[in-house]
Order: sequence, then C-alpha cells, then structure tokens
Amino acid sequence: MFANSESNAGNPVADVHEGLLGDTDLMFTDRMPFNEVDVVFFCFGHGKSEAFLKEHEIPAGVKIIDLAQDFRIRGNHDYVYGLPEIHKDAIQACSHLANPGCFATCIQLGLLPLAQAGLLTDDIAVNAITGSTGAGQKPGATTHFSWRNDNMSVYKLFTHQHLHEICQTLNELRPQSAPAVCDTLNALPAEGEITVDFIPYRGDFARGIFCTEVIRLRGAEGSASNPTQETLVQLFKDFYRDAAFTHYSDAAPDLKQVVGTNKALVHVEKFNGNKVVVTSMIDNLLKGAVGQAVQNMNLMFGLEEKAGLNLKAIAF
Repeated sequence: MFANSESNAGNPVADVHEGLLGDTDLMFTDRMPFNEVDVVFFCFGHGKSEAFLKEHEIPAGVKIIDLAQDFRIRGNHDYVYGLPEIHKDAIQACSHLANPGCFATCIQLGLLPLAQAGLLTDDIAVNAITGSTGAGQKPGATTHFSWRNDNMSVYKLFTHQHLHEICQTLNELRPQSAPAVCDTLNALPAEGEITVDFIPYRGDFARGIFCTEVIRLRGAEGSASNPTQETLVQLFKDFYRDAAFTHYSDAAPDLKQVVGTNKALVHVEKFNGNKVVVTSMIDNLLKGAVGQAVQNMNLMFGLEEKAGLNLKAIAF
C-alpha cells in the first residue's frame, strides 16, 4: 500500500487526514510502485487523470478507480461508470472504473426508478444543497467559515458539470418510447426532448447533499403514465430492494441519517394529482466519493460489497 503526494512526501498521512490519527503509520511518498499493488485510486483534480496516464505506465493487471470526471462519459476508453445500483455486473467484470460525481450520485438515485419506468416525460426541476466539503480541501472564498456560516448561495445555475453523467444515465435507462433527456451543456433541447434544470446550493454545514426533484406526470391519475402514490412507493422499493446502501424511507428522511455513512436514502411523495417530489440524500464524501469508490473496489475484487463500509450515522 502507498499514498502518493508530491507536496506531502515524507509526512504522515494522519497529518493531512487528521481523523486517521492512531489508525495508521502510513507516510506519504513521491514513489509510485504500481507493480506492488492490486488497485490504484486516482484522487486528482478533474482533467488530470487522463494526462497522468499519458505520462505513466500502470501494469495491465492493476485495476484503476478514478474519482475525477475524466472518464465518466462514454467515449474512446474502457472505463465503466461505477454506479452500483444499475451497473453491478459491469463493475464486477471491469478493470478500469470511473467513480460517479457526488451531486450526480444523489440526483440519479432519486430519478432512476422513474426513468426505468418511462415516467420522465417533462422537464425535471432539481434543487440540491451541499456542504462546504463539496468544494474540496483547498480553502476558498466561499468555504471560509465566516462566509459560509448562517449563509446560502447558488452557483453554476443549469451548468453544473455533473449534468453530463446524469443525462447519460437517464437516457440509458429510459424506454425507447420515452423522451430523450437533453444534456443542455452540449446542445439546446430538440423538439420532444426534456431537460434536467439543476440549481446547486452552497449550504452552511460541512457534509452531505440534500436533494429535491420535482417531476410532472402526464395522463389520468392511476394510469400507467401517472401512477398512484402507493404504486410509486412500490416502484422505488422494488428498484432498490437488492441495493447494498440505497434504501427507501417511508417517512421523509433528514440529512443526519446519512452523514458519516455510505448510505443513500430516497423518499417519494405525490401532490395535486400529477406532481411528484423525490427527496434523496447522501454524504458527499462517502457515497458521493471515497465510500462509493471502496464499494466499487469490493465489487471489482469479489469482496463483500459492504466490507469496510458498515458505518453509523451521527444523527445525535
């Protein structure tokens, strides 16, 4: 095992990740002994993973899990998009994996059952609020405590980079008879296409993502295109019945139920006959990042999916 860092080479890992004090004596190194390990996690900033691979050779037998966005969109590469709730078989068979983004994970988990059922037929309105850790470890003007405390703001309105992977997945799951979901970062929607109108918020807390998604259904209530509340609940429960970490909550959940865990909680409610509100939430640092990366590693190596991830929320 090694933890590579040019800037922290020679320093204890616990000096940077202080929560590991007493748990490890591992030191950062500037060496990269890829031939001594089974898997490598890339924790670079976005855009750096692809550049790194062009400059370094990693043995073919070493698996790669990339936490950046470089390989999340299908293209001229063999990386599998690592959303275990729908890609478990592909993850188990792959050597190279692109770990989903934090907002993307939370939003997709709220929409996947509806997408597969062909119920996404109108523009989708998404509001999601993230903690300050979503901006990374490097301090910035909008992560400073005195600015963040008792404050909220929006950013990247309708232009967040995670829209690419969200739309890709929704289009993958939708029936051919359902409208395509347009990735408006690349093009304006064509006639008949629907959009995901995503407004991200900066919250005045450290960890977690709390998301609400509003979907308008078409057709008479109780029809196949506009199911009853009971049918929608069963749809979600059936979809996530075998998921290791994503659970349907009968009561409206709160963020503290997932903070500190690899869980995702989802809840659905229907209003005014044709409007559906889905609430979904995750810990952005765990299910939205390294927790999901470990979950994917477990699947890639044939380990128990929950190994090392049976963590309890700090609700009190």
